[in-house]
Amino acid sequence: MDSFISLFDPNACDGCNNKTQGISNINENCLPPEPQAGNIEYKLKIINPSKQRFEHLVTQMKWRLREGQGEAIYEIGVEDNGSLAGLTARDLTASLQTLEQMALKLGATTTVLRERRLDNGRSVAEVLVRKVPDDQNNIEIRVAVVGNADVGKSTLLGVLTQGSLDNGRGRARLNMFRHLHEIQTGRTSSISHEILGFNSQGQAVNYSYSELMTAEEICEESTKLVTFLDLAGHKKYIRTTIKGLSGYSPHHAMLVISSTAGAVGMTQEHLSIAVALNVPFFIVITKIDLMSPTKTLQSLESFLKQVGSRRLPLVIKNLDDVITAGANQLKENVVPIFCVSSVTGEGLELLLRFLYVLPPGASSKERERLQQELPEFQIDENFRVGDVGQVLGGLLAKGVITEGTKVQIGPHQDGSFTKATIKSIHRNRVPCRMVRAGQSAAICLNTPIPDLRNGMVLLSAEEEVRGCLYFQANISVLFHATAIYGGFQTTVHIGNIRQTAVVVGIFSNKCIHTNERDSVLFKFKRHPELVRVGQRLLFREGSTKGIGEITQVFPYTP
Repeated sequence: MDSFISLFDPNACDGCNNKTQGISNINENCLPPEPQAGNIEYKLKIINPSKQRFEHLVTQMKWRLREGQGEAIYEIGVEDNGSLAGLTARDLTASLQTLEQMALKLGATTTVLRERRLDNGRSVAEVLVRKVPDDQNNIEIRVAVVGNADVGKSTLLGVLTQGSLDNGRGRARLNMFRHLHEIQTGRTSSISHEILGFNSQGQAVNYSYSELMTAEEICEESTKLVTFLDLAGHKKYIRTTIKGLSGYSPHHAMLVISSTAGAVGMTQEHLSIAVALNVPFFIVITKIDLMSPTKTLQSLESFLKQVGSRRLPLVIKNLDDVITAGANQLKENVVPIFCVSSVTGEGLELLLRFLYVLPPGASSKERERLQQELPEFQIDENFRVGDVGQVLGGLLAKGVITEGTKVQIGPHQDGSFTKATIKSIHRNRVPCRMVRAGQSAAICLNTPIPDLRNGMVLLSAEEEVRGCLYFQANISVLFHATAIYGGFQTTVHIGNIRQTAVVVGIFSNKCIHTNERDSVLFKFKRHPELVRVGQRLLFREGSTKGIGEITQVFPYTP
C-alpha cells in the first residue's frame, strides 16, 4: 500500500522518467521481444503455408485470442526478437490474406490498424484479430466517466452514443439524465448506463447507425460493446461516484477535463480514487472550440505527479498515437490525452478509434478462475417494472448464473438469507439465459424479497454464509486533519456496499494520523453486510480519506 499512501504526496513521482521506455520503442526500428503470454503475436511473413503449418498457425491464433478475451494483435513483418525487418508490398499482401484465412477458419475477423513504411523501403503492419466468444453476443468493456461538474461529461456521452453533435447549449446531454432535477440543473446526480457498439470493420454502432435503432439492435450489430457509467461530478454526490467506481468494477476510467477551467474541483479527487482502486484511466479534454487546450495540457504533467500516478502524458494527435496508447493502456506507463469538441466534432474520431482498440481489463486466466467459483451477484439498484415486479440490477462478481438457478439473497436485518429462484435475466436491455463473471445484468426472481436494499448480494443456494456487523481491516490514512480515535464514524465503501461504520478499536496505537497505518476493528452502524477477507475498503468523511483491506470478519448472530 505504499503507492496508495503517496497519492497526495507531490514528491512521489521522482522516478517518473523511467516510464518512457514503453512508448519510445514503437517509434524506433525495434519492438520489445515477442511475449510468450498475452495476445500479441509477431510474424515475419506467412505466405503459402503447408496444410500442417496452417493448422499450427490457426491453433496458435486460437490461443492468442483466448489470452486476449477474443482479441489478438498480430505484428506482420516483425521478427521474434522484435526487429522490424519489413516485407515487400507483394509479400505483405499475401501475408495479410493468409492471416484473414486463418481468422476465417476460427470465425474471426481481421482489421488492419496501421501500416508503416521502413527506411529500407519495406513495410510492417499491425492487425487486430477479433472473435466473439461462442457463449457471448459481443466483447464488452465498462468505462466509468468521471470529472468535475460542468466539464461536459454527459454531453460527450450524448454525442458518442446518439451520433449527433451538440448545439453548444447541452442538447446532447438531455438523453443521459434520469431525473427531472438533473434536467433542470444540468448536473448528473445518479449513475446512468449508456452503450456504444462497434462492428467488425471498426465502425461505431449507435442510435444514429440506422433509422429507429434500439439498444437490442445495437447489441446484435456489435462485435464489441462499450458500456459507459456516467458518474456525478459535483462534490455533494461524491459517495455516488465512489459507489460507481468500486461497485461496478469498471475496466477503465475516462477522466474528463474542461479546456476552459482546467484540472480543478473534484478532478484530483476522482483520479485519486481511480488510482487507489487500480483502474486504468485516460483523459479527455473537452470544449476546445471555446479555448485552446495548450495551458491545460501544460498543467496536466504536474497534475498527474500530484496524485502519484507515476505516468507519462501522451497527447493523441494521429491514428498511430491511438494504437500506441491502446497497446500501453493496461501497462500503466502512459496516460493517453484526447482533445475533443462536442460541438464541432474535432478529435472525436480519434477517441472512437481508441475505444475500438481498448483492451478488456481482466486476463483470461483470472476470468476463468472467477467463473469456476460459486456465483456472487452484487445488487447495485432495485426497481419495479410493470407486471414483471421486482428487478435487481448489478454486477456478477463471480461464477455463472442461468435462468432457473436456485439462489439465496441477503443479508437481512438479522444476517439471514432468503431462498429464491432466478426467473429471467436481461443484459443491455436484451433477454438472455446466462450471465458470466464480470458481466452486469438485471435479474427477476420468482418471489418478492422483503426489505430489499442496494448492497445486498445474491449467492448460490449451496453456500452457507451469514452477514456481519463487525470486521477487521488493515487501513492506511491518506489524510485526516487531526487523528482518528475509537468512536470515529465514517462512510465505508466495500464493493457495492456503502454504509456508515464506527471505529470500535485500534490495535497497535490509541490513534492514527495521516500517512499512518494500523489494524482497526469496525462496526456497521445500521445493519449487517456480507464482506469477505481480502476485499478492498475505502472510507471517507469530509476531508478524511483512507483505504484498506479486510483481514477478518465476524458473522452476526442476533
